[in-house]
Amino acid sequence: MESKVKALIEAISNDNPGVESIALWQDGEMKILHRYTPKRTRLIYSHTKSFISTLVGIAVDEGKLTLNTKLVDVFPEYNDIITDERVKQIELKHLLTMSSGFGNAFLMSSNRRKDEGYPDYVGYMMQKEMKYNPGEKFVYSNADTHLCGCMVQRATGTMLLKYAHDKLFSKLGMGFPAWETDPDGVAFGGSGLYLDVTEMMKLGILYLNKGIFNGERVVSSEWVRLASSNQIPTGHETLWHGQYGFQFWLVGQKKGAFRADGMYGQFSIVLPEDNAVIATQCCEENDVGKFVDMIIEYTMK
Repeated sequence: MESKVKALIEAISNDNPGVESIALWQDGEMKILHRYTPKRTRLIYSHTKSFISTLVGIAVDEGKLTLNTKLVDVFPEYNDIITDERVKQIELKHLLTMSSGFGNAFLMSSNRRKDEGYPDYVGYMMQKEMKYNPGEKFVYSNADTHLCGCMVQRATGTMLLKYAHDKLFSKLGMGFPAWETDPDGVAFGGSGLYLDVTEMMKLGILYLNKGIFNGERVVSSEWVRLASSNQIPTGHETLWHGQYGFQFWLVGQKKGAFRADGMYGQFSIVLPEDNAVIATQCCEENDVGKFVDMIIEYTMK
C-alpha cells in the first residue's frame, strides 16, 4: 500500500484537485504523512458522523442504549407534540442507518444558518410529518445523526461533549477539539468537528484494530463489525456510495473496506485486508469527484 499511496501523492502533485494532506497508517505505524499545505485543524464535515456512531456504540456497550431503543422513550416530554404516530416507532437503529422516515435532509449547514430547528432541534424533528415508515428507505440527513447524539446525552446523563472527551477523545490522545453545538449546547451530530488529518485518522485506526487503541478497549469489536457492515442499501448505483453501515460508508471497490466520509474529501478509509488506514483532508474548493477517482485508481486496484 505504501507504494500505491506514494503514486497517488505524485499524481496529485502533478494535478492537485484541492488536496491538503494525505496520511497512511499501516502495520501499526505512520508510513506516510504528506502535506501540500501547512498543518491545520479543519472542519471535517460529515466525518463527524462516524465519531457519533462510535459514541453510540460505547453507550450501547455500557447498557445505556440498545439498537431498539425508541426516540420517544428517551424523550417522552415531546409525546404531546407528535402529529404523526410513526414518529413513535423510530428506533436508534433507524437513525444510525439514515432511515428514520422523515424523508428529507434536515439540519444541513445552509439551513442551520437560516435558523432551521431553532431553538430546539429535537422538538423540531419530533413534530414533523413522516414520508416513510422507519427503516423503509435511506435518506441522508444531518438530523438523524444529531438525534443519535441527543439520545446518547440523555441516556448517559452526561453532556455529549464531555462524554466524547472522557470516553473517546482522551483515549485517542486528541485532547478537547473544537465542535459546533446546537442551540441547547449539544455537540452537533451531523458535522462541526475540527481536527487535523493525524487526529481524524485515529478513528480509522481504532476501527482497523476492532475497537482497541494503544492496547485499550474503547468500543466493542461487535460494534465495529456492525458499524462497518452493510446495514441498508442507499439507492445509489456506485460502489463508492452504494452501501451504508452505522454512519460509515462501505467502499465497494475493495473487499472489507469502509470509510468515514466528510464533504469535499475528509476521508478515513479503513482497509482491513491491507492492515491500513488512508486519511485525507481537502479544501472546500476540492474537485471531490476527481479526487475519489484518483483514490480508486491508485489505491483500490
